[in-house]
Amino acid sequence: MALLDAATAAGADISLDTYPYLPGATTLSAILPSWASAGSTEEILARLGDSAALARIREQLEVTGSDGCHGVTAEWHTIEISGVQHRGLDDYVGRTIAEIADVQGRDPFDVYIDILCRDELGSGILQHVGHEENVRAIMQHPKHTGGSDGLLVGAKPHPRAWGTFARYLGHYCRELGLMSLEECVGHLSGRPATRLRLVDRGFIRPGFAADLVLFDPDTVADTATYDQPRQPATGFTHVFVRGQLALDDGRLTGATAGRSLRRGADGNVR
Repeated sequence: MALLDAATAAGADISLDTYPYLPGATTLSAILPSWASAGSTEEILARLGDSAALARIREQLEVTGSDGCHGVTAEWHTIEISGVQHRGLDDYVGRTIAEIADVQGRDPFDVYIDILCRDELGSGILQHVGHEENVRAIMQHPKHTGGSDGLLVGAKPHPRAWGTFARYLGHYCRELGLMSLEECVGHLSGRPATRLRLVDRGFIRPGFAADLVLFDPDTVADTATYDQPRQPATGFTHVFVRGQLALDDGRLTGATAGRSLRRGADGNVR
């Protein structure tokens, strides 16, 4: 953040966004070194069957660090399988690479490569590597915007897809008091809309699209968990999309008034 502040003070236009959870979510193949994950699925799988390439991958994942793993080595006890595309691997969901390796009496790296190959790179993961103090510090930064970065697929996807905005408003705003309600709403609406140059969204103003979310600040809360990630948030009563009621007293109306937005030649999105 010191680097960001210095660059901003020097005139750079920089922002950042986060979601209010510790674990990350991505694909199992994403932690491979970039050279190993280049090309098509077939090319990557062929690479994973080459002994020389595997030795180089192991060196980077377990000794020197992989650019696919934030530049550090993989910690197998932090990498949990969240979804698979082949049903024969269902038993792996909800277990870490280290746990699977321990049960099978195998080397964790070998288990990792085996799952990649058997699931044809289709496995999703949760990476339990976050730090709460960092999450809190970053979300209070004046250049910060909130987002879910949500993945909706997999047997046990990240609960951020269902709980992010309620967690900001309920846990971090109301319960912990890290920011005022007005500040929190700004982090989730007007600020990201301005950042993305959405010319008629993000604010309640004449001529703007009537995209409105009504919630009770005293009860709004996330209920999605890592075991049950698809549980809807509570406290949201009504949602209007372009003026049409999409959620009425907590119940979906079936209205689908949303449409795609496109960036114009001037850089603005309409």
